[in-house]
Amino acid sequence: MSRLTFTSVALASALLAGAFNAQQAAVPSRTGPELSEVATFDHQVTGVTVSEGGRIFVNFPRWTEDAPISVAEVVDGEVRPYPNEEWNAWRNARKNEVSPEDHWVCVQSVVADGRGSLWVLDPAAPAASFIVPGGPKLVRIDLETNEVAQTIAFDETVAPQGSYLNDVRFSPDGSHAYITDAGPIGALVIVDLESGTARRVLESHPTTKADPDVVVEHHGQPVRRPDGRGVEFSADSLALSEGGETLYWKPLTGETLYSIPTEALENAELSAEQVAAEAQDEGQVGVTDGLWMDDENRIYLSALEEDAIKVREGEAVTTLVQDERLRWPDTFSQGPDGMIYVTSSRIMDMSWYKPENPPQLETQLWRFDPNSGNATGSTEGDALADGPDQ
Repeated sequence: MSRLTFTSVALASALLAGAFNAQQAAVPSRTGPELSEVATFDHQVTGVTVSEGGRIFVNFPRWTEDAPISVAEVVDGEVRPYPNEEWNAWRNARKNEVSPEDHWVCVQSVVADGRGSLWVLDPAAPAASFIVPGGPKLVRIDLETNEVAQTIAFDETVAPQGSYLNDVRFSPDGSHAYITDAGPIGALVIVDLESGTARRVLESHPTTKADPDVVVEHHGQPVRRPDGRGVEFSADSLALSEGGETLYWKPLTGETLYSIPTEALENAELSAEQVAAEAQDEGQVGVTDGLWMDDENRIYLSALEEDAIKVREGEAVTTLVQDERLRWPDTFSQGPDGMIYVTSSRIMDMSWYKPENPPQLETQLWRFDPNSGNATGSTEGDALADGPDQ
C-alpha cells in the first residue's frame, strides 16, 4: 500500500469515526418512562390539571405576549377557551375597557379539586409586573355546568403590588386553599373557601423568599437577562400530602424543601412567630418549579436545570425522567388513570432571557406512566452535558 493510499484510508477512517461520534452525540439524552405528547401550543403554557373525569385544562399567562387565550380545555389536542370566550376576552390594550373582576387577566394556575370543580388562580400581573387593580382572584367553575360558581377577590392586604400568586392546593374536605406567592417578598396565602376570607403567612420569611445565593442554571449555564438579572422567584413549588395534613413548598430560586402542618396554617389565632416555628426544613432537593405528591406520598420534582423529573421518597431523591424535550418542566397533575401530566414552559427560552427569541413560544403538554420506568440516579451528578442551549 502506498503512503498516499494509507493516508487516505486513515483520513477516511477518522472522518467515519468523527461522523459516528457526532451521530452518537446527537442521540437525544432520554431516560426513564416514555413521554407522550398530549398537545403542542402556539403560546407559553404553565399550568395543567386533570379532573376526576379525565378532562384536561391548561393556562397561558400574559408574560411576554398578550396571549389570546388564558384558560383552555384541551380536547383531542386542541384548545377551547374555558369556560367561554368572554372570560378570555381581556387584553392588555383593552385593560381600561374590560372589567378585571370577571375576566382572566394573567392566569398562572388551574387546579381541579376532585370535588367537581376547576379552580383558576389569577394573580392579574401581566409580565409578572404591575397588578391590575381588582384583578387578583381565585375562581371556582362547576365542571358539570361549566359555569362560574364562586369568585374570591383578593385585595391589597392579600395580593399587594409586587406579589405574584403562583400555585394553589386544596384541603381534602374543601374548606381551605393554600397559595404560594412567588413575588420578591414571598409568602403563603391561606383562604377560607366558605367565607372567602384570606390572609398572608410567612411573609418575607427565609422559607418563602428567593435564596440570594442560588443562581438558576440550565445545562450548567446561568439563566440571566441581558442586564445581568437572574431567575428570582420566591415561594413557588407546592404540594399537599394525600391526607391533607402537611403542606410542602419551596422558593423556585432555592434548593431547600419546607413543610408545615396545615393545622397551623388554618389557625388564625397563631401569631406570625408561632406559625414560623411550625415550619420544617425537609432538606435539599435542588432547584425546582412544580411539585406533585401522589397517593403514596412520593413527591415529584421538576428538575428544570436538567430537563428532568425527579422523585423524593423519604429522604432519597432520584431521577425518574430525563428528556431534552422537557425544557423547563413546570406544572404536574395526575389523571384518574394514574398517568402524570407535565407542561414544559421553556422559561429559559423566553425573550426575557434570550432577546433574540420572539415573544411567542411554542410549548408542549406531556404525560407519562410513573410506574413504567426505573429511577436512574441521585440528585448529584445528573446534569446533562450536551453543550449550549439552542
